[in-house]
Amino acid sequence: MFLTPEETLEASHTALLIVDMQKDFCTPGFGAEKAGRDLTMARGVIPAIAELLEGARKAGVLVAHVGFSTAPDHRSDSGSWLAQRRRATASSDSLCITGTEGEEFIDELAPLPNEYIIRKRRYSAFTGTDLDLILRARRIETVIVTGVSTNACVETTARAAFELGYYLAVPTDCCGSWNRDLHEATLANVRHRFGITPTRAEILKIWQPQAALAV
Repeated sequence: MFLTPEETLEASHTALLIVDMQKDFCTPGFGAEKAGRDLTMARGVIPAIAELLEGARKAGVLVAHVGFSTAPDHRSDSGSWLAQRRRATASSDSLCITGTEGEEFIDELAPLPNEYIIRKRRYSAFTGTDLDLILRARRIETVIVTGVSTNACVETTARAAFELGYYLAVPTDCCGSWNRDLHEATLANVRHRFGITPTRAEILKIWQPQAALAV
């Protein structure tokens, strides 16, 4: 049992998940902005996630880039999913269509060849993917969930991770939403029931000894 942040976030058993940092969600002129979404927070967390990603790479932390992917002609969408997507706030039912530029990860957080890429069809990175299998194969015990949107894909992934038995961290400054109140509500909920909410600086401080050994 891990009771301290230092134990929980030890680099050798931790994975960094970067969720939905894709052009359709984060880049001006693409799908989410066209649907009326405020990209201020999504854009604002890019440097923070990039800093955490650099620290993870130096410390040997497993990195997985998680991207939303909608099959053309809604072939991956159930009726209930499609109906809710069409009711969703500042969203669209045609974000991140497979093979389009909007599905691509943003350049600032581009995956390296040795990093995992997980494509998902729903909010959670665990639903219908092999993420859990990969993490267990690598003996991962803790997941750090970052990205967008805090109250949707980040939260759903975080809840799923906890339910599957992983220790959970959601960095306060490495996730964002179109609505700050919803962002803060998710972080409060994580603290109350699911995991810890450190800052990236607190995580990087824990990883510094591992990063030094890896040099």
